[in-house]
Amino acid sequence: MAETDREIKDSLVRAGRPDRVEGRHVNMPVELGSTMVFDTLAAFEAARAERYRSGTLYYNRYGNAASFKLETALATLEGASAVTLTSSGVAAITLTLMALTAPGTHLLVADNVYGNTRAFCDGVLAGQNVEVEYFDPMIGGRISALFRPNTAAIMFEAPGSGTFEVCDAPAIAEACRAHGVTSVFDGTWATPVFCRPLSLGVDVLVYSASKYISGHSDCMLGVVACSDADLAMRIRKHVMAVGDKTGGQEVMLVLRGLRTLDVRMKAIDAAGRRIADWFAGQPQVKRLLHPAFESCPGHEFWKRDYSGAAGLFGVIFHPCADDDVRAFVDALRHFGIGVSWGGYESLVLPVRPVRTAQRWDEPGPLIRFNIGLEDTQSLIDDLDAALPLMNTGLEA
Repeated sequence: MAETDREIKDSLVRAGRPDRVEGRHVNMPVELGSTMVFDTLAAFEAARAERYRSGTLYYNRYGNAASFKLETALATLEGASAVTLTSSGVAAITLTLMALTAPGTHLLVADNVYGNTRAFCDGVLAGQNVEVEYFDPMIGGRISALFRPNTAAIMFEAPGSGTFEVCDAPAIAEACRAHGVTSVFDGTWATPVFCRPLSLGVDVLVYSASKYISGHSDCMLGVVACSDADLAMRIRKHVMAVGDKTGGQEVMLVLRGLRTLDVRMKAIDAAGRRIADWFAGQPQVKRLLHPAFESCPGHEFWKRDYSGAAGLFGVIFHPCADDDVRAFVDALRHFGIGVSWGGYESLVLPVRPVRTAQRWDEPGPLIRFNIGLEDTQSLIDDLDAALPLMNTGLEA
């Protein structure tokens, strides 16, 4: 793990930089444009024939020098055969699932996936006669019992969206390989600094680079990374066929964010654990859903497969009135209320889990916290001042 950590730190600084020429800039420029021209018809035809291959300059929708640099950098960090960029994390998920399924196929989806993943599966894929089945994310290798002859893929993530369970990803991936089922894993939470899912046996890794990778809440971009080159090309052609495209400024902003990813993630890890530990000592708190703590389901898998923790976690409080939850959230001064996370700012959001394969039966409110780069004691003081508004009847 130490050697991998060292390689990642070096790659974050060195990968995806301009080619080595004297007097070069340290950063790739923002590359804007649409048409690329050629001096000979033979050169144009050669580029057209290879237009789906990363690195081929043909037309800007297929990529340019800067986006190819970012794809190469991310492939290096993830240990991937190839990477394709998309316009958002949602696009990375939906376009991948569209490429892997067809009418009449069966798709297995973890019950704790991102809400937009669930919405796409139920609202789009199901309408195209793809049979979507949700499963308990903690099933591990027993997932084999759910495979059918027409099972095309499985979509899962860790930690789970909102509830932060950490599944046994290697066991699920191994079962998929044994049955010829493509495994798709949403790895947005950990980033390659803390986990490289392809090394755990996953076939396809998708994530939102709008979150920690860019790190500044100023752009949207998605990533599809594949362990197999043929599978990567299949998905890339689908992305290109629907016309999805990343912008030049977004590519530059993600390349910029990469340079500080390691130091940001480690600072956020330390701050997140300190604040989670503070929450664990508060009488209003029933359970902490932070993968680095034993109270979180799958903590043992987090210890085995991850080298650190992101600053996004959940807290289940003892039952109280909805108005108390609103009063607590509204009283916070250092925490914005927003649906995203992974930037430099701290966020708070009440969560109402949606479940299909199992019931969510916690009676108390669940609130998600994203810990940013503010002073950690300032965040604790803010939470401490607002928490008495949560009238759970269990206050000290």
